[in-house]
Amino acid sequence: MRALALLLPVLLLLAAPAPAQAPPPAARDLDRAFEALRAAPDAEGGQMAEAVIRQIWARQASPAVQLLLNRGIRNLRANLMEEALEDFDAAIILSPTLADAWHWRAQAHARAGDNRAAAADLREALRLEPRHFAALLSLSRLQEAAGDAAGALRSQEEALEIHPRLPGGEERLRELRRRAEGERM
Repeated sequence: MRALALLLPVLLLLAAPAPAQAPPPAARDLDRAFEALRAAPDAEGGQMAEAVIRQIWARQASPAVQLLLNRGIRNLRANLMEEALEDFDAAIILSPTLADAWHWRAQAHARAGDNRAAAADLREALRLEPRHFAALLSLSRLQEAAGDAAGALRSQEEALEIHPRLPGGEERLRELRRRAEGERM
C-alpha cells in the first residue's frame, strides 16, 4: 500500500489533461507511465497506471481522430462492422502513426471474421508501439484461435512483461502453457 501511495502522485500528474496550447505529451511521460505500470505493487496500482497510459494514447489523437475512434468503437460494440471499419480506416488515414487506431481496426477485422487483416493491423500497432499490451493480448487470442498455442503463449508472456498486473493474465498464461506443452508432446 505504501508503494501505491508513492506511485499515486506520479500517476495523477501524468493523467492531468494537457493545457490547450501545450504540445502532445512527450515520449518520456509515456515511458514513465510504463515504468509505473511495471512497478505497480498490486492490481489497483496496475489499473491506475494502465488508465494513465490509455489517457496518454488518447491525447495523441487529434479531436477529429478521437471522434472517429469513438464512433468506430460504438459501431464495433453495436456489431456494425462495416461502419466501424470505415471509421477506423478514416482515423488511420488521418493519423497513420497512431497505434491505438490500428489496434481498434484489428478488433473490427477480427469480429468481421478477417483474422489475416486483424493480424496485419496488430503487427502495425506493435511496430508503432511495441509496448501496446492490448495489441499483444489481441494477437495472443488470434494465435490461439488459429491453433498456434506456442505463439499465443509468447504474445501473452510479452504482454505480462509490460503489464504484470493484467487482470486474469496469470491464469491465461498457465492455461496457454498447458496447451503449448501439450502441443509439443
